[in-house]
Amino acid sequence: MSHVIVVGGGAAGMFAAIAAAKNGHQVTLYEKNEKLGKKIFITGKGRCNITNAADMEELFDAVVTNSKFLYSSFYGYTNQNVIDFFEDAGVPVKIERGNRVFPISDHSSDVIRALEREMKKVGVKVCLNTEVKSVEAEKDKFNKVVLKDTTTQTADACIVATGGLSYRSTGDGFRFAENVGHKVTQCFPSLVPMETKEPWICELQGLSLRNVEAKILDGKKELYKDFGEMLFTHFGVSGPLIISASSYVGKKFMDKNGQKKELTLEIDLKPALTEEQL
Repeated sequence: MSHVIVVGGGAAGMFAAIAAAKNGHQVTLYEKNEKLGKKIFITGKGRCNITNAADMEELFDAVVTNSKFLYSSFYGYTNQNVIDFFEDAGVPVKIERGNRVFPISDHSSDVIRALEREMKKVGVKVCLNTEVKSVEAEKDKFNKVVLKDTTTQTADACIVATGGLSYRSTGDGFRFAENVGHKVTQCFPSLVPMETKEPWICELQGLSLRNVEAKILDGKKELYKDFGEMLFTHFGVSGPLIISASSYVGKKFMDKNGQKKELTLEIDLKPALTEEQL
């Protein structure tokens, strides 16, 4: 029986640990926080948007860049497989507007508990409050992980599931990957709110807009345009419309020299009406 180390106790790490154990491996999962699934707990406003029930081609259309990279992943373990997994694990689900899939209970904690139960069932060893400082390789093959207390743990394989650079992340996974010889490309924000320049925006904090059109411009060049819901915050704008837009324009906040630059956001409050009709 080979030994697999999983670094990170979020959704990806727990899922990977379960899959590895089900395939006959001895699995140890290291999580630096005091509990598992901290990001799961806050996702979907605490309800946990598990997956999307749309047709596979529709899912690929929603991937902003290089969707072909995900073909083997999406078809190897489909959205229906995800739904079946959670329902078999005791988390019945419901499908809401936009094919979004949530637990019927509307509690993300039910999703976390289900993953914890499944790990326990297949014998995954979970080590909380245990930070991995480095992942090391020897002769182009994984060799060991070094923990914060300087102890080392060897294994036959290592799965790094530490997430990206969002939500206060330190980017450990990128550092681990570079350390063992992987190339890491420049990272840009995606699926995030946006900051605005105007100071008066904060006075609109909490105001929601529905059925509006948002357009983002780089000079006169239109980068993004769509229709939906958005809201004002104490620092700028957010909501589904803006968060989707960030996936398309994140790279555009940098010029060719890597310097930050400003884009323009235009909001049409009544896109269905002409000026004459208004």
